[in-house]
Amino acid sequence: MNTASGTEPYFLGIDLGGSRIKTVAVNAVGQTLEQESIPFEDREMEWAGRIQEMVLDLRMRRGWPVAIGLSAPGLAARDARSIMHMPGRLRGLEGLDWQQYLGFPKPIFVLNDAHSALLGEAWIGAAQGLENVFMLTLGTGVGGAAIVDGHLLRGHLGRAGHLGHITLDSSAKNDDVGTPGSLEMAIGNKTLRERSQGRYTSTEALVRDARHGDLPAKALWQDSVRSLAIGINSLINVLDPEAVILGGGIAQAGPDLFEWLTETLQRHEWCPAGLGVRILPASLGDLAGAYGAARQAILSQSGNVGTVSC
Repeated sequence: MNTASGTEPYFLGIDLGGSRIKTVAVNAVGQTLEQESIPFEDREMEWAGRIQEMVLDLRMRRGWPVAIGLSAPGLAARDARSIMHMPGRLRGLEGLDWQQYLGFPKPIFVLNDAHSALLGEAWIGAAQGLENVFMLTLGTGVGGAAIVDGHLLRGHLGRAGHLGHITLDSSAKNDDVGTPGSLEMAIGNKTLRERSQGRYTSTEALVRDARHGDLPAKALWQDSVRSLAIGINSLINVLDPEAVILGGGIAQAGPDLFEWLTETLQRHEWCPAGLGVRILPASLGDLAGAYGAARQAILSQSGNVGTVSC
């Protein structure tokens, strides 16, 4: 494939989020050539048409990319050409073959959004150079992904990395996938109204009140962070990472999150020979998924399809 005359060959990463589409065009060493972020409405596959328009615009200006990677919610198919399972929203996403839809001459590697975010952080972000690391994205729910011995963990059906669905309280009610008392229910924004008896709908407001000395808010926030610490501690014992990366909107709480989280972890973490695990904030923001998709596009050129080496 030829790129436009005088234009540097590039790789394209596309991230289909809940309400925005992000794209990054990068060269083979990760330098950003351009990026874009646009909103969409989740109706009548508007998101698919927007992606088609964005790719066409790039093609007109730069020619075809060398390869394309696409990040989206849901479980990626085994052949990595589509999303196999995504119930409840983005109707039309399941089974959509992106190579065919976009008319691209090569297969487009499709991967789960949390998997892609960690791949991006491992490439040029907070997890750069780490071979054993997991990531939690803390927002409406709790997403996750893990890299083990330098490979992105995907599992048999692509479920690997759904770390928000581990059980913390077996007597509590089930979450969206049937897991009782999950980590997602303990700290995700989706349950905050219930956890605060209707007082809060955003963690930002909860943290603000806790910081200003509101005792009920402080107690609720500390209880939420303690649950997060216990979940992370359990996952550390399973995955034995060098570091844990925290991203998503709740991670923007900064010291209000990280200081209390670290203090709580220190009381519970198993530290052989005194070696603990670093807790690090994600560094790529909401473009992590797009960069991860671009990284997978690069890796696909060397045959790394299905088992992703960092």
